[in-house]
Amino acid sequence: MSSHETDPYGRLHGLDALRGTALLLGIVLHASMTYFPVPIWIVSDTDNSPVASAIFFAIHLFRMTSFFLIAGLFAHMMLDRRGVVGFIKDRTVRIAGPLATFWTPVLVAIIAGLIWMAAIRNGGSIPTDGPPPPPMTLETFPLTHLWFLWVLLILYAAMLLLRAPFAMADRDGGWGRFVDRITGVLIGPWTPAVMAAPLAVAFWFTPNWTPFFGIPTPDTGLVPNATALTAFGSAFGLGFLLDRRRDLLVRIERLWPVFTVVALGVGTAALVMVGGPVPALAPVTDPELKAPLAAVMALAVFASTFAVLSLALRFASGYSAVRRYLADSSYWVYIVHLPLVMVGQILVVNETWPWFVKFGVVIGGTMAISLLTYELLVRHSFVGGWLNGRRIPWRRQRDAEFSPAE
Repeated sequence: MSSHETDPYGRLHGLDALRGTALLLGIVLHASMTYFPVPIWIVSDTDNSPVASAIFFAIHLFRMTSFFLIAGLFAHMMLDRRGVVGFIKDRTVRIAGPLATFWTPVLVAIIAGLIWMAAIRNGGSIPTDGPPPPPMTLETFPLTHLWFLWVLLILYAAMLLLRAPFAMADRDGGWGRFVDRITGVLIGPWTPAVMAAPLAVAFWFTPNWTPFFGIPTPDTGLVPNATALTAFGSAFGLGFLLDRRRDLLVRIERLWPVFTVVALGVGTAALVMVGGPVPALAPVTDPELKAPLAAVMALAVFASTFAVLSLALRFASGYSAVRRYLADSSYWVYIVHLPLVMVGQILVVNETWPWFVKFGVVIGGTMAISLLTYELLVRHSFVGGWLNGRRIPWRRQRDAEFSPAE
């Protein structure tokens, strides 16, 4: 089956697999942070390695831009099928609802992990002389790792607002055909460079930009930073346009060798330029250094995004029960994973095992608990219907519903 085609159940398996992978890689990303050779995370382990920071760097390059590109494609698909009112109802239930419901328990669990780690560092007792927490404002609101849901809601709203005047004016479809032609010109070996240009400018204008971390994560504050909006908004917009031109997915698929080679080359160059796997993690202040860093990092982001996109289309286009299950579970797994990762990191922090053993235990334990709770509490219950669009009966079957990013 060609990657741009769907099976009788209407799924784009390659894209769905990549969406699920992007969410599940959040476990690996956050688990790696405790084993950085320089402390950056709540739980810092004395057993560490530059390999852990290299893993983080590679995943962070493409993970969320890929997710938002696919989210844009699925958004257009749903809007086309359900209309504006149906789209708004669905996104309110399945994106805004989980954000409002899970934000408080997730934040409480993260704070409990912070207190637990502080007690360990304080000889077993909770310190009482720490600074007070900052007041909660629009700028300091802690979205935690659920920030992607908030950004999705912002992008959905922007999409509907920007689309409305064109939809009303384009009665004969002329404007739509023009946009489709522009989209066709945009897709080719040059696409990563074209997409990287606005992001490079955003990197350049970002104050206190730390190149190793690439796109600053908008996990604090209800107004996302301009760089994140540029990167994720442009990816989302391109995905939206690609759903109008499904034939272009074939072109992207055929370019997988080019995109992969470019991503490996530019990604390696970017890692070297930011200081290697043991980076200083300091903001770049020299304009002569910042300009090439911004250009290379932006290109690395979108080259790696199109590499994984083309690889998913090329090698994961067919139906797989395992991939289908993991894609279905990824929304729930991502919601609950961060407190579980923290618990795992804290439980093994004083063990004398090699760092990679601890790393594997944290990832494996988090996945096991997340998938077990998904199977027993979510997949076959009303929660599964809420998050994934359908409650799956206990008997095995292939479901055809949309994923949370759709």
